[in-house]
Amino acid sequence: MMKRVVITGLGIWSCIGKNIEEVTQSLFFGKSGIGVDEERKEYGYRSPLTGIVPIPVLKGILDRRLRIGMAEEGEYAYMATVEALKNAGIDLEYLENNEMGIFYGNDSSAKSVIESHEIMRVKRDTSLLGSGAVFQSMNSTVTMNLSTIFKLKGVNMTISAACASGSHAIGLGYLFIKNGIQSMVLCGGAQETNLFSMASFDALSAFSMRIDEPEKASRPFDADRDGLIPSGGAASLILEEYQHAVKRGAPILAEIIGYGVSSNGANISQPSDQGSLIAINRALIDANIKAKDVDYINAHATSTPQGDVYEAIALDKAFGSHRPFVSSTKSMTGHECWMAGASELLYSLLMMKNSFIAPNINFDTPDEYSAKLNIPPKCVNKNIDIFLSNSFGFGGTNSVLIVKKINNKVL
Repeated sequence: MMKRVVITGLGIWSCIGKNIEEVTQSLFFGKSGIGVDEERKEYGYRSPLTGIVPIPVLKGILDRRLRIGMAEEGEYAYMATVEALKNAGIDLEYLENNEMGIFYGNDSSAKSVIESHEIMRVKRDTSLLGSGAVFQSMNSTVTMNLSTIFKLKGVNMTISAACASGSHAIGLGYLFIKNGIQSMVLCGGAQETNLFSMASFDALSAFSMRIDEPEKASRPFDADRDGLIPSGGAASLILEEYQHAVKRGAPILAEIIGYGVSSNGANISQPSDQGSLIAINRALIDANIKAKDVDYINAHATSTPQGDVYEAIALDKAFGSHRPFVSSTKSMTGHECWMAGASELLYSLLMMKNSFIAPNINFDTPDEYSAKLNIPPKCVNKNIDIFLSNSFGFGGTNSVLIVKKINNKVL
């Protein structure tokens, strides 16, 4: 018999807040975390817009040996994980005596690679790279650091799937627990925000040029959108087998009931309404629900002219006259890339917990496709029993997750 998979802990470090409380307030009031990075101007970016994410101060929290092996995104993930474990009622002693796995999404570690290259270019001496360089530079930097720090003894993998990385990490955690392979898994996504990590995207003219109005630049589904805003941070979630959580007396926040995947199998950078629709339908089938049962959809919509169109087409095909509320929290956070699939699930969970739907800010004028969707430009008070979260990435990778509210009084 397949196991039930519940969420028992949440942690976040983002441009709209450094913890669950701050982020909840930002979502409710539609607060943007977008600003201008002056260093990007000097470095040669056409668009210096980015999510402004504070760098954690870990000196005095972690010893130097642990710190020197952590890349920027690992620091974000550490802070998010500390909060998630605390909220789940899990301490280090428990982790030393019980098995927990980890799936974490990450698809770059640019800063350490470029800094090492600069040292070599100038000094021509590998001994000057430092002992932490190799651990910072690998895509698996987050999972190797978190598994070491928190004494994790279960499955240990980094998921690199472009902007669907965080969502696929949660999906795989769900599958491992559902099939009885693990009882507890730490899942999430992390994204570095340094200027080295996003220059190639800027070269593609992917970013908004609304530089004089940073907080209005990210405009998912709006007819006047002109590109995405890069952002980052980290989001961590504790997934647990239902009976395991009940026995542990854990705070059960919600249940993951569906995971759908697909690949577009076409252009490396072009989105696809058909690929998106396949993943959505597979998630609905896995969850054993109908389109009409979904109360809210957290859209992938990044604010690119083409991407939002294809997603709107797919959503209209899948949900049609049912018209659930749809919003893209990227209007506030920008595109958190490898982190986005995890953070957007977390944002939706906070809405579910507090009975509201965050606004799709800067949605002033719908285009012919977004006009068919039920997109709220302002916060809506609404009970959410079931939500769906879309994540799509370069290379045509698609991930859709469905989450259901659990009434703790039943436990």
